This record gives sequence, structure tokens and C-alpha cells, in this order.
Amino acid sequence: MPPPEDGDLVVLPPDPVDAGSQRCRLGPSVMEELGLKLGSPLLILLPGGSCLCTAWPRSDLADGYLQFQTTCAAANLVNLSGPSTPQSETPHEGFGVNLTELRLQRAKLKPLTCPRLKRLHVKVLVHSSETQSAQFIQELAKELLTGLYVHEKHLVSVAGAGTQVRFIEVETVNSGSHRAGLVTTETRLDLGSVLTVQKYRQALRRTPSVHLGGVDEVLASLKEMLTVPLHYPGSLKHLGLPCPRGALLVGPPGVGKTQLVRNVVQRVGAALVTLNGPVVVGSRPGESEENLRRAFAQARRAALDGPCVVFIDEIDALCPRRSVSGSALENRIVAQLLTLMDGIDSEESFIIIAATNQPDTLDPALRRPGRFDREVVVGVPTLQQRFRILQCVSRGLPLSSTVDLQTLAEMTTGYVGADLSALCREAALQAILHNAQDGDKEPDGLVGAEHFVRALRLVPPSCLRSSVGVADFQPVRWEQIGGLEDVKLKLKQSIEWPMKFPEALVRMGVRGPRGVLLYGPPGCAKTTLVKAAASASHCSFLALSGAQLYSPYVGDSERTLSQLFRQARACSPSIVFLDEIDSMVGSRGDGGCRSGVQAQVLSVLLNELDGVGYKTTERRAPTKTFQTEGEEKETVREKQMELQERCNKDVMIVAATNRPDTLDSALLRPGRLDHIIYVPPPDPQARLAILQLHTEKIPLNSDVNLMDLAIQTNLFSGADLENLCKEAALLALNEDGMNVSTVQQKHFLKALQRVNPSLTAHQLLQYQHLFSTRLNCS
Repeated sequence: MPPPEDGDLVVLPPDPVDAGSQRCRLGPSVMEELGLKLGSPLLILLPGGSCLCTAWPRSDLADGYLQFQTTCAAANLVNLSGPSTPQSETPHEGFGVNLTELRLQRAKLKPLTCPRLKRLHVKVLVHSSETQSAQFIQELAKELLTGLYVHEKHLVSVAGAGTQVRFIEVETVNSGSHRAGLVTTETRLDLGSVLTVQKYRQALRRTPSVHLGGVDEVLASLKEMLTVPLHYPGSLKHLGLPCPRGALLVGPPGVGKTQLVRNVVQRVGAALVTLNGPVVVGSRPGESEENLRRAFAQARRAALDGPCVVFIDEIDALCPRRSVSGSALENRIVAQLLTLMDGIDSEESFIIIAATNQPDTLDPALRRPGRFDREVVVGVPTLQQRFRILQCVSRGLPLSSTVDLQTLAEMTTGYVGADLSALCREAALQAILHNAQDGDKEPDGLVGAEHFVRALRLVPPSCLRSSVGVADFQPVRWEQIGGLEDVKLKLKQSIEWPMKFPEALVRMGVRGPRGVLLYGPPGCAKTTLVKAAASASHCSFLALSGAQLYSPYVGDSERTLSQLFRQARACSPSIVFLDEIDSMVGSRGDGGCRSGVQAQVLSVLLNELDGVGYKTTERRAPTKTFQTEGEEKETVREKQMELQERCNKDVMIVAATNRPDTLDSALLRPGRLDHIIYVPPPDPQARLAILQLHTEKIPLNSDVNLMDLAIQTNLFSGADLENLCKEAALLALNEDGMNVSTVQQKHFLKALQRVNPSLTAHQLLQYQHLFSTRLNCS
């Protein structure tokens, strides 16, 4: 083959004479150009990795060709499944890529300065897991490496020596700033671990570790718990401490429990044996217990080659609480698992990790020290954790400059990691569809903020799906509510400000209100005001009415109310809206509680308002995030997010009623429903604003005088005014036909004759009396 004319070097099969060495055959002009002497170390940069060789001239002195041995190369280039001896007849058979007739630029050849190494840390790969002393393997590895140049993160092939050792992986080289060097008899070799080639090959084939955002502290806790018993069992034995046997991960679905286990197992370099309920449970008697024993036997065999982790996913389905009414199969499975966990020897290097989202359904015998020693709670992500997760899941998306991940993290209250991943995927899909509608054949535009807004409507938080109190409402802006400026300001101060600016309240030494009560005549936009406050606060919104609360079953209403607050605490900051609260609870003093159920519901509500009943499994993950190396200092916005997360953890209770006199006085005291706000009927100016708002989309004739209509609509509520506008438009259609273009003043006047106000003067006097009494008491 003639040499290339462009100056590149053609890679040829290695010379059989150089088998078992690190020699690289080059032309004399190339060696002179690179300043190489005989036996000088040379690093060859190849596709996907590098190879460390020593320079030697070619026997034919031909330039333009390159021959080298694959004794020391990057791990991802080595074909561990094929023959690994240097005497292999197939050229470059030890490599995972085909290097035959490969062309390399001369710039890919890097001369290295390799000093004599003082110390290096290695991992030894053996052919089989035959029991041999660590000292013998360490001395053998030192003898095989003496006289060779080695490089960090490279595999050194020593299979030609005919020993049990096949490869030696160089993990670290302690020689200043150098990453390569010469191993001599004076070099100190530290042995890290001994693995079989098969296990090392399986570890390389695993899915690369996925960076998990927002779970740094949980990840560090799991890694610490696994590293000590798996890698340092001798230290625990020397101190006389029992080796931890297991850990239980508790958290709602989608927070990343399974991915967390896989990630930490890969980081500590352990083997993973997974158990699932459908795989374990068998059809014939005794088959389930046999499957469990077989899985533990597999873990014991894997533990002979190194650390091993047995992961039991959804353990609540496999080991439920044993009871008299439980099935015999479930009881036998629980008993078999307990026996196997108790039978683990202290010298066996494997640990059991289980995951569940229903810890209360587990058998209590599993949750004692000696079995599942530690319970790690992975809660719903906090504000800062959602920001970290969004940074991770959107790393591969071409984001537009309009996308603010911090603002998006504030808008995704209650979203878990799986929800945020689905949100980014849906936003990317919306961007593709949007660009495709514009006529692009291959849409490749950026993902903008408007795409995330559309995705937020399609991807709700999974913790709020099919749960109590989920309210699906369109966001309401303050501008969409006409009038009531004083009430809006009070609601902003009571709800929006504590949610969005909690640091200001902390700075002033003031705690935000626990609850707000809106009372006033029907149809005066109490519910709409609460929706506007929830929309402006960017928090979770849960609503409950009397029809959803009460049930014919004993204790079901109290459980429903407790579940609502538990769901709200998991998604905090959140707003719980109790509409028509007078129908849920009454007053105990004057017999207002019409049944014993109402008194019990009132008792549960008071306890929840005071914070009683908070369970340990509802703990949120810590707000402290770890700062990685090279990461810039926190910005002012991130510091504000951290302060907001630390200050704003409560649940805001907002109730509405048109009969405040029927409520119990214990419910209205400060610390429960702190702010009591009267929502009056609209005055003439407010009625004008409401009419202008509801006639924005109605084509009005020039003779329509909204101010005159506002004066004539005394005792009309906001709902009445909306009904008036609809009735006028329908009258225009009935009188002038379907081709009518505008609504005239006469249509509004006729509608006034048909639509009567829902409020009366007597009702207003009663509300004004309550309002004045409240002012005098305050």
C-alpha cells in the first residue's frame, strides 16, 4: 500500500516480533519531527480513547505508516470478550473498534514526559473468582507492571504472562501533575479491588450514570451507607460494630427512588440484583419462597467477586402487613424474606435496599434495626430542588433566551422529577408542532417560554392526579375581576405577599396568616377572588366542598379531610380552599353542628389548622443543595429562592361562606382563620367595571350607556350583572334575527325588566351589621 500524500499515517497491523511489548513502529522522519528517541513514551490519540506506547523505528524505515501494540489503552477501547493475548493473529483484536487501515494525523501523536512513579493505585481483573490472598495478587501485579509505562484510567494487558491476572486497570497515579509514568521496583502499588473480567465487562455495558438533580443529600447519605459496609467491612469488624443490612427508601411515586438506587450502586461499583413482585410470586406452592432463595443465592455468588446490592422495588406489594385475614402465600413470603435477611453473614458484602410509596402497609417486622436499619425519606422536590432537576432534564434541549428555569420552578409546585421530565418532553413536542405548522419540513427551532406554558396545561403534577380536592380551573388574573379594589389589596396582603415574599415578613419579624375567611352575599366573586390569588401566587390549589367531604360511611369524612391536608403539605406551598365552609362545620356552642359527624369534622379541621397529625413520612427533602466543583457562586436570585424555600413551607387555608354567623368561634380565632375579609356587593363604580369587563366581547351599539346601566342595577351582584349582559345579547338575537351585528340600549333595558337582583336590602343590613360588629371587636 503506498503511503498517503496528505501527511497522515496509515495504521497497519502490529509486528508479531513486538508481541508482549509496548512498541510503536514509526518512520525515522516522523520520530525526528516529534523529537522522539528510542524507547521514548508516546501517547496515540485514537477515536474514543488513547494508547500509551514506546517509540521504535520501523525495520523498513518507511514513513507514512504506523504499527503499535495494544498493551496499555483506554478501557472503552478494549474488547474484553475477545482474545486478549498479545500474540493474537488478528490485528488489533484486543480493541473494541477496528483500527485496520485507520488514518491518523501526526498531531494525534503526543510525546510524553513520564517520570519514575512513586505510587499508583490499581484494580486487578482476573480470569475467575478463585480464592487468592490479596497480598499475593498485589505482589503479582507489581511484578507484571514493573518496566512498563502506564497511564491513568488505562487497562494494561498482561494476559501473555500466563497467570490468573488478565488486565490491570490504573486508577490513579501519584506523581505530581503527570498522569503517566514508568513503574519501577521502587514504586509502591496499592491494590483497590479484584474483579473478574466478566463482571468488569458487565459494568462497562451498563447504562451511563444519569445525573440526578435535587437529591444530592439523599444520594450522599445512601452512598455513605453503602460504601462503609461494602468496601470497609474489616474496619467495622475491628471496631466490633454490626454491619448494616438494609435501607428502606420512602417517597411518593416519581421522585426517583429506583433511579437513585441504580445511580448510587453504579457510583460505588457494586453489582445489582433486582427483585420485583410479579417475578417472585409463583403459581405453585413453595415457588415464591424458592424464587426468593434463588435471588439471594445469586447475590451471594455476585458478592464473591465484589460488593453487591439486592434491590426490592415496590416491597409493599411483596411483603404486606401480616394479619389473620391475610393470605397464607403473603405470610410465607414475608417469613421467608425475614429468614433470609437474618441469615446474612456479617462477612458477606451485600446489602438489601427496598423502595415503597406506602410504608404503613409494610409488615412491622421488616422495619426494625438489623433488617432495614435506615429509612430514607425522598419527599416531593422543594423549590431549589425543582430548579436543579429542571437544569438536568433540560440539559439537552435547545432552550430559548425567554425560558427562565427559576420562574418555571416556582410555577411547578408539587411536580416530582418524573413530572418535570415529562414537562420538558411535552414542551419540546409543542415546539416541534408549532414549527411544523409554520411550514418547516424539519422543525429544529428553539423551545421557548410559550411552549412550556402550553405544556403546563397538559402535564399536571402526578401527586394531584385522582386525589382529593384537585381543582382544575383556568388561571384568573386580577384584571379579570371588576371593582373590589380594597378586597383585592387585602387578599394580596394576606395570600399573595406571604407566598411570594416571605423573606420580607421574616425581616420584619411577622409571621404570615395561617388562614383567611371570605364572607359576603352570594354572587360577589368570592370564589373567583380566591382563584385569582392562587394564580398570582404560583402555588398548588386544592378545593373541597361539602358534597365531596361527606360520605355515608363512618369515619370516611374525617379521613377525606386529613388526606386533603396531607396532600397539601406534600405539595406546599399550597392553598386549600374550603368553599361554603358553613355546610361542612357549624358552631358547637348553640347546637349549630347538626350532627355528630359535623363536630368530628370540625375537630379534625381545628387539629389540621394547628399542625397536629403531621407524619414523619411527609418530611420534605432538605433545602440545602451541594455546590459542585467549578460551580459559580450563587446568584442573588438563587439566594432569594433559598430564603423563600426556608420561610415558605406552610399551607394557606382560605374559606368562603355567606353565613359567617353559623361558624364556631374556635375556628375564627387568630392562629387559625386570622384574616376575616368582607366581600361587599359592588357599588356603582364597581358595577361599571364589571359591565365593561363582561361586554368586552359583545358588539355594543353606540347608544349603549354602561354608566346609566350601572346606576340602574342597584342590589345587583357580579353574577347578576354577568347574567344581564348574556340576557341582553340573547334578546338582540331573538328580536333582530341571527344576522344582528350589535346589542342596543333597548335590549339592556328589556333585560333589566326580566332579570331581578339576587340581593335584598335586608340581607345587606345583616352583613353590614356583622361587618361593623367585627370592626368594633377588632
